[in-house]
Amino acid sequence: MSSSQPQAGSMELRLSSLMFDERAALRGISPSQVARLGAAVRSPFGRNGAPRQIYNEAQLMSLPRPRSNAQHRCLTEALYFEARGEPIRGQYAVAEVILNRVDNDNYPDNICDVVYQNAHRHLACQFTYACDGIPENVTDRATWDRLSRIARLMMDGAPRTLTSGATHYHADYVHPDWARVYPRTATIGQHLFYRQQY
Repeated sequence: MSSSQPQAGSMELRLSSLMFDERAALRGISPSQVARLGAAVRSPFGRNGAPRQIYNEAQLMSLPRPRSNAQHRCLTEALYFEARGEPIRGQYAVAEVILNRVDNDNYPDNICDVVYQNAHRHLACQFTYACDGIPENVTDRATWDRLSRIARLMMDGAPRTLTSGATHYHADYVHPDWARVYPRTATIGQHLFYRQQY
């Protein structure tokens, strides 16, 4: 027998000792703790391996902190300043609009350029916070963290099922001219969503 291979008796002894320690540790855990440990963790991915939208805040916050880059920061920022007061579905819906624009030939082909399109024009840009002249400060870190996770899921390919391809939205207390032309596709929270026709 080679000296590099452990002897069968020694391996059995170590395994037995490990199992004894494991059993002793488990005895110190209450049944409710064991049930929580054994509960299925809901994956952010669907059956086909693509990310899915998660509408429960606790589940969202249980996801790891997402990796970030400039595009992710632009989407998170837009969600924060445009939709932080909306329900979670409404926050996903605003992300859908931004990503639908990225995919539409009428708009720039990346998130930051979509978000800041015409930002040099006071109150005539795509997303008001980008051109209203008011300094934008993140004051609610917990909301930013949640929106960061939504942004990452959407950028990673979560399905866009809430707005039926919307490229526009507005708050229910304003009435832009284009809202009379484009078909409304959804109403979520205080936002009304529309799909551009041309």
